Amino acid sequence: MIKNLVFILCCITLFSCSNTSLKKKEYPYVWKTLNVKATAYNSLAYQTSSQPTIAAWGDSLSPGDKYIAVSKDLLQLGLKRDTKVKLEGFSGIFLVKDKMHSKWRNRIDIYMGVDVEKAIEYGVKKINIQYKTLKDSLNTP
Repeated sequence: MIKNLVFILCCITLFSCSNTSLKKKEYPYVWKTLNVKATAYNSLAYQTSSQPTIAAWGDSLSPGDKYIAVSKDLLQLGLKRDTKVKLEGFSGIFLVKDKMHSKWRNRIDIYMGVDVEKAIEYGVKKINIQYKTLKDSLNTP
């Protein structure tokens, strides 16, 4: 009888522990959508600086990297360094790795390596982007 009771208590404990681990985890991140003006840039000195393969935060740029630069006003919305971003018209995830000149507002610049023709062909577009941000930062202006 005592063995049965111990067995039942062990089973209850085991199943109650596994139930809590099966609960859906709530993550502190959400994907937020924003409409921005998008252009493209290359890692060439005449488009950036005397060190065209070094981004504003010191990250190295290499052709093929899925990186973007953001206007400084977007930093306040949560588009900080290494923020994950989905771009309308592109596959995969891009990372924020560069900042644009302070004269630009509500704008991103898509890194296109050294392929100037591709950047020119892209031109200027209004696109929707989605970026991963903390839930707490949803109320920021």
